[in-house]
Formats: sequence, structure tokens, C-alpha cells
Amino acid sequence: MSTLTDRPVVVVGAGLAGLSCAVTLHEAGAPVVVIESGDDVGGRVRTDEVDGFLLDRGFQVLLTAYPELDRQLDVEALELELFDPGALIHTDDRFWELGDPLQRPASLIPTLRTAVSRSVATPGDLIRLLALRLRLSRTDVPDLLRGPDVATIDALTTLGFSNRSIQRFFRPLVGGIQLDPSLNTSARMFDTILKMLFTGRAAVPRHGMKTISQQLGSRLPSSSVHLHVPVRSVTASAVRVDSGEVDASAVVVATDGNSAAELLGRARHTPRSAGCVWFDAPEAPTDRRLIVLDGDRSGPVSNVAVMSNVSSRYAPPGRHLIAAAAPGFTGADLEQQARSQLTSWWGPSVQSWTTLRVDEIEYGQPDQTPHFSPKRSVEVKPHLYVCGDHRDTGSIQGALYSGRRCAEAILQSRT
Repeated sequence: MSTLTDRPVVVVGAGLAGLSCAVTLHEAGAPVVVIESGDDVGGRVRTDEVDGFLLDRGFQVLLTAYPELDRQLDVEALELELFDPGALIHTDDRFWELGDPLQRPASLIPTLRTAVSRSVATPGDLIRLLALRLRLSRTDVPDLLRGPDVATIDALTTLGFSNRSIQRFFRPLVGGIQLDPSLNTSARMFDTILKMLFTGRAAVPRHGMKTISQQLGSRLPSSSVHLHVPVRSVTASAVRVDSGEVDASAVVVATDGNSAAELLGRARHTPRSAGCVWFDAPEAPTDRRLIVLDGDRSGPVSNVAVMSNVSSRYAPPGRHLIAAAAPGFTGADLEQQARSQLTSWWGPSVQSWTTLRVDEIEYGQPDQTPHFSPKRSVEVKPHLYVCGDHRDTGSIQGALYSGRRCAEAILQSRT
């Protein structure tokens, strides 16, 4: 790599932000080199095949309303498989459905039954939720991200939602998406995520989340992507690796927030961690394509998905893949606690499930508590840039947008 003569833009990191940045530069005619310490592209958005099952790196979903999807990806080629809108909530030893009748009319009756029971939410909560949906539908995302910067739990309380709906619905659903069961994430992110859920669907590519990063990577010349290459330091004109230095016309640090902080000499921040236990089951505990939420805080698992109900490719024929997601929880006893918790939901058959893998992801998302400022500068100094979801929003949308925004800043600096 040190023999490159046409000084390229060097992108450090081949996650979604780095790939987005590199593809935007390459397709604009700029020479680019991507350096990645891992064994494949994708960063946190990867999928491994284990015993015929497709295991993403932790439980992940793609929200189809993300604006960058249509801009940067061939969405049809992803072959998206959709979750049903809404959720099943386990509370008081039974399951209640809280659906979205505007997207799925068949969920109206079970949703009204749930409201009447007051087990998860009151009729007043449903009216407040409808009013919130109407407000969000009329507000553009940039305006939402400039909205009140208070904790989500405080915003929900101010809106009048009952404590029961906050604890049994919003906490496991939104807290699971944002890896923040405490609901201390900024309401700016809460409003944005909820708008995406109301206007689109949660989905996974048929062949796993890796399809997203692989599609981006396929648009780069294979000779421009270098794997298994740890980066030791960066300047505005070079990247130092074990074999020497790579000269650069500009350098982009496109790693996770704390790795970027180390390379750039900045302060580290406490990220949101995530755990996930992947189970192989001979029979699915439910045939629904809904995410199942823990409304009782009965253990570390906040939400469960039978992935093989959503995409049959996630499991071999005759088997079922269950993802038990534990946002904010990692530890040696996660598998045991998750199995015990799910046994209390679905009975002793859970004891026959085989554990395929336990994911413990230290850096799942950046911290997005109040004083949260999206669209942070991508230019560190002339010719040295940084991108990633930690510069925008902690999401696939944020990573893709940050990468494109960084590339456009580099291209603009050359005009």
C-alpha cells in the first residue's frame, strides 16, 4: 500500500459509515483506499453462518423509512422481509397485542382488547399515541432533531402517558431499539425513531443484515479494500500501519466513536452496550412476525424475535431461530438468565433450546442522552475527517448519512 502513487483519500474503517463515504468518493471519481482491521466489511452490521443459521451481530432491524436507504442502496436487491407493525407484550403471565391498525387493520380488535384490559396501556394512552403519531407525521426529521432535548422518559410523562404504558410498552420497545432501557436517551432520537416506525416497517434482509454492507462493498474496486490491517495512528496526510505509512490526500476516521477518539486524541465516552442470546428451537414459541416485549422487567431480555418467522433463510428447514436481545446487559450469566426468563414466558420447552451463540457488544450505539447534538462537524482540521453514527444519530440511517456527508465535504473542499 505504501507504493500508491495517486494519493487517495484513505478511509479507516469499513463499517457502514466508512463504506458509504468510500462509495460516494469513488463514484465521484476520487481515488480511495479503505483500511479495515477486521476480516470483512460491515463493522457492527454483519452476519455469520453458524450450523446453518444466520446470526447477525446482535439483534438488529432495518427501518424501511430511513431516508438514506433509497439514496444509497438498491433496496429491492436486499429482499427485505418485514416484521408486522406493533408488538406482543408479555405481562401478568400472558401476551397482549398492541398493534398499529393504520398499517395493519387486523390488529384493531386485539389492540382495543389490550386497551380495555389496561394491562399494558389505557384507552387514553392509545388516544395520546394517535395524537403523537399525527404530530410526528406532520414534522420533518430535521425539525424533530432540533426539538426539545430532554430525556425520553420525561417527554413521555409530560405528554401524559401512564406509567404502565411507559414501563410495559415504551421501555422495552424504544429502549430496546436505542439500547437504553432507562429511557434517558434524548427525546429528539425518540421522536425520530417513532416517526420511522409509524411511516415504515421494521425489516431484515432475507439473507441477513450483512447484505447491506456487502452491497455497499461490492461498489468499490476489490483492490481498494484492505482487510486485517490495524491502524496505529493518523495524520491529515498519512495513515500508519504495521507495514509502514499510506500517503493520503485526505484521511477519514470512520470507526466507532471510542476508536475514533483514540486515533484523534479526543476524550472517550461511555457507549450503549448490547447483549443477545441466539437459540435454536425445534418448535417456534409463537408463529407471529411480531417483536415480543418484556412488560414486567422480568430479566435482562427486553425483546425477543423469532427470526425464522420473518425470514425462513435465517434457520435450516425444520428449525427455528430465536433472538433474545438484552440492551445494556452483558455478562457471563446472560445465557442462563435469558433462558430462565423465557422459560417463565413459554414454559419448560425452552430448556430444550440449544444456545448457538451469546453476543456481547461493548459498543452498540453512541451515547445520545440530553445535550445530544446530531449533525456534528465531520472536519477535524484540513484534510482530516471523521464520520460515523456518533457524528449524527445512533442508527443505520446515521451511519450512512454521516459517511455520505463526510465524502461530500471532502469533494466540496476540492472545488
